[in-house]
Amino acid sequence: MTSEHRGDYEELVDEISELLGAPATLENRDFELITFGAYDSEGDLDPSALDPVRTRSILTRRSTAAVRAWFEGFGITRATGPVRIPPTPEAGVNRGRICLPVRHRGVVHGYVWLLDDDPGPSERRLSAAMEVTTRIGALLADEAQHGADLSRELRAVLTAERDWQRDMAIAELRTALGPRADGLHTVICVAPWPSADPDDAPSVRTMPGATALCTLPWGASAQCVALLIRLRSTDVLTPATTAAARLLERAGGSASSTGSGRAGPSAHGPAGSAAGLATPRSGLAELGTSWWEASAAARAAWAEARLGPVAQWAAIGPFRLLTALPPEVARDPAVHTLLFPVHQELARTAEVYLDCAGQAARAAAELGIHRQTLYYRLSRIEKLTGLELDDGEDRLLLHMALKGARLAHGRAIGPSG
Repeated sequence: MTSEHRGDYEELVDEISELLGAPATLENRDFELITFGAYDSEGDLDPSALDPVRTRSILTRRSTAAVRAWFEGFGITRATGPVRIPPTPEAGVNRGRICLPVRHRGVVHGYVWLLDDDPGPSERRLSAAMEVTTRIGALLADEAQHGADLSRELRAVLTAERDWQRDMAIAELRTALGPRADGLHTVICVAPWPSADPDDAPSVRTMPGATALCTLPWGASAQCVALLIRLRSTDVLTPATTAAARLLERAGGSASSTGSGRAGPSAHGPAGSAAGLATPRSGLAELGTSWWEASAAARAAWAEARLGPVAQWAAIGPFRLLTALPPEVARDPAVHTLLFPVHQELARTAEVYLDCAGQAARAAAELGIHRQTLYYRLSRIEKLTGLELDDGEDRLLLHMALKGARLAHGRAIGPSG
């Protein structure tokens, strides 16, 4: 859902709620929640009156594939008027529903849902509500034309292998966007995406401020999501961080983020996804560079907990350089032995010691060990690697190699085999 229509959707759904005397929700045709209307009725808004399907839809902003198939079995994709759906407790639907299909020029673009009570709204009121859905349908159709259909164009830009191919793809995307192409944008990368199906991506219409969205390969077998999003100012990244958090929620990961792009140590949820934000830029000429920055920041957030779950390119420090290196370059022979699982404790000790700028007291406190234990471990690290930790260049090499291994293998540093 783009920002210019968000208030319109809320007003129209509120209008339906008032017409029918019941709270309404608006979902797109993929059953992703767009907004829900406020209606001043204690009984209808009492959480205990909601059933599992409605509660999940509001809390997670989407329904499961099984729920979608069950509701579609009542013919809502073909209906041109209200559809009443009876309560079915075994399906998690404890209360009946009224579905108002949202159509534009014969194409269904979404659904307005209401809980159905006996005797329910009159046919006259339902007809008035259907007239409101036609206005919603026009807005959704407009966004479908100017957003959802740009996946191919965005993917072409981000996957171009040659400069001339990228220039042609950018020209095509610029033509499709019209005047919006010259505005301030940033790019978001969320990786890895939990589904390997390229078509299983959120709708761009559910992302406030989104211009285009697509999926791309991530590594050998995974997928990631790329999102082009509009900004009003280089100093206000809220639209981007909000969209990134929503994508992480959809991916199943933690969505806690801050404006600085840093968060606490619990940066990943069950899906283990992270997000990266590129430097804001005007126009599309440097879209390829923006994508590289966003994907690099996502890699850094995935590797380093303190950077995630939403990391800005400007905030990832030395990872700006390390992410530019091919993986094989970071595998220095001197550090190879240290990366075996049997030496995992020593590898962590070395990394913490170097993160603390070689200050023994700080490193020992961070590791929770006595300073003499730290010195003993450092001597073992020197013997394993042949590096002198009193030498600045040796320390730099060890630090880079450890961070490079973290990028390649995630947070559990170990050899690639």
